[in-house]
Amino acid sequence: MQAIKALLTDGYCLADVGTDHGYLPISLVQEGRFQKALAMDVREGPLSRAREHILQAGLSDRIETRLGDGLCALNRGEADHILIAGMGGGLITRILEEGKEKLTKEEELLLAPQSEPDKVRRCLERMGYRIVQEDMAAEDGKYYPMLRALPGEMDLSEAEALFGPCLVREKHPVLLEYLKKEKNTLEKIRGGLGGAYSDRSRERLREIEGRLEMIAKIVSVQPC
Repeated sequence: MQAIKALLTDGYCLADVGTDHGYLPISLVQEGRFQKALAMDVREGPLSRAREHILQAGLSDRIETRLGDGLCALNRGEADHILIAGMGGGLITRILEEGKEKLTKEEELLLAPQSEPDKVRRCLERMGYRIVQEDMAAEDGKYYPMLRALPGEMDLSEAEALFGPCLVREKHPVLLEYLKKEKNTLEKIRGGLGGAYSDRSRERLREIEGRLEMIAKIVSVQPC
């Protein structure tokens, strides 16, 4: 949560999609970083707990809870910052694509996919957003990329889509740690495919060789 807060810029109204217990909007409003917030979730259970926490914090007049799937409960132009975290990249992509009519293309997006971040980056590219800042955290052997996007164009390479344009450019230390583990995993898989001769095995081997070459280039390039 602290890493997400550090990446998010201050604003007027935050829409927290998939708010769960509501801790993040509560903290941001308490710190004066937002005048108000919308705590949104598709499930009534978490939203009910969020209401209790908001009430306990004395912020019921500044944080509104809304039940709905994705951005369906958001009014167009209502929030200048939209946060979507704690879910897979495929789901985040669906939320953005299905809710694009709710976006004015003036919002700042803060997205933290727990899987398939490349899908999210490609989605932003298609929708006319550019990634301006990224971070990556590691916890219990898992890696969590985070990105901040603003309206604009970008043309991502395959490596930038997979691993993040800012993370690659800056050679982020957590990304390098992740790439080291990924390299070891791919090399083990490659070793197991050494004696395989089926078309599928050869295709998989080419994929692995391409990914290893990509990783080698990222690790070897000096940061800007």
